[in-house]
Amino acid sequence: MKPQNNGLWWERQDLCYQSGTLYFAGKPVSDLIAITGTPAFFYTGKRILQNIGRLHKALDQLDAHKIFYAIKANRFAPVLTHIKNGATCGVDVCSPKELLHAFSCGFNCNEISYTANSMTDDELKLLADNPDVSLNCDSLSTIRRLSKFCSHRRIGIRVNPAMGIGYRNNETLKYSGDKTTKFGIYKEQFEDALQLAEKNNFTVDTIHFHTGCGYLSNQLSLFSEILDSTHWFLDKVKDLTFVNLGGGLGVPHDIEDEQLDLDAWVSVINAHFGGKGIIVCVEPGDYIAKDSGILVLEVNTVEKKRNTDFVGVNGGFNLAIEPTFYGLPCEPVVLTQKTDQMKPVTIVGNINESLDVWKDNFSMPDQIEEGDPLVFINAGGYASSMMSNHCMRGDVSQNLLV
Repeated sequence: MKPQNNGLWWERQDLCYQSGTLYFAGKPVSDLIAITGTPAFFYTGKRILQNIGRLHKALDQLDAHKIFYAIKANRFAPVLTHIKNGATCGVDVCSPKELLHAFSCGFNCNEISYTANSMTDDELKLLADNPDVSLNCDSLSTIRRLSKFCSHRRIGIRVNPAMGIGYRNNETLKYSGDKTTKFGIYKEQFEDALQLAEKNNFTVDTIHFHTGCGYLSNQLSLFSEILDSTHWFLDKVKDLTFVNLGGGLGVPHDIEDEQLDLDAWVSVINAHFGGKGIIVCVEPGDYIAKDSGILVLEVNTVEKKRNTDFVGVNGGFNLAIEPTFYGLPCEPVVLTQKTDQMKPVTIVGNINESLDVWKDNFSMPDQIEEGDPLVFINAGGYASSMMSNHCMRGDVSQNLLV
């Protein structure tokens, strides 16, 4: 199935208009919501596996690699079991309930990477009881308190190189930078961390770092600088086996963005770690899940207020928080193309908060009527997993298409 129009930036084989009707995963979206109603999330399992496959193909250029899908991006159980059954891919988790959820979806301990912060003693006891889970310690406190429950365990240390990266240099998406953050161990404490691990008979075999989210090809030079800064840490670890780069691989969010060039990305990684016998691990969430999902809402209000044309829909930022909190848009598209005439509209949700704006002054076809469905793309990652029942408007269905 190929697009039949002028090629909107987001269109691809499994997400496009056919004779003016929007298709997703080979099905008219109108047929999907005829069954589920709205609000509704739909995910395409095929796209998820294709994204993982693209990562493997690129990473195969390295000496060795592992992929751990970050389930905080989308923890819908059918998505996780689909990944487990259809791909060579582990999972990255960051809480006890995520760990148990991964177990329930069929993942084994040796397929799980665990990286968290401000960890409780109960959490550390759980990890002590599951020594084959790859644990990345985020603080001296974690290493010290873990020793109350186990010894002779292999651990990773999450480091903070004091450099950050994020979509369009968005500060809210950076985990590291000039400002001291809660994530990882800095240079000033790294020697203490190694000594504490040795004192408690822990073997440090992994250096982990995740410094930001959503970077694309135009930021690969900065990504290379970050990798360069991590060598200071790596050179001090005598039993180093793994380097975990975290996640952060971005996807296009609007017409100005270009797809991340995976070969160029791997070339940067290879320049730093190739030929050293190191296993490179990555923990993508967005890259695997985000463009695999759409959110379908219904227009209930079309009204001009002063000089602004408002379009109100039956779901707000409680269903997909990133557009409001991080400026990462889920671009709205119409279900059926009726006209080429465009006009600026402001699309708002049904949450009783001033921040509940999907798109402000956004050009849309001059056709939208009350009762029409509106489809928001890039809703597969960090939407349902972060949603709330604010204003008690959290009812939404989730559906995996395979």
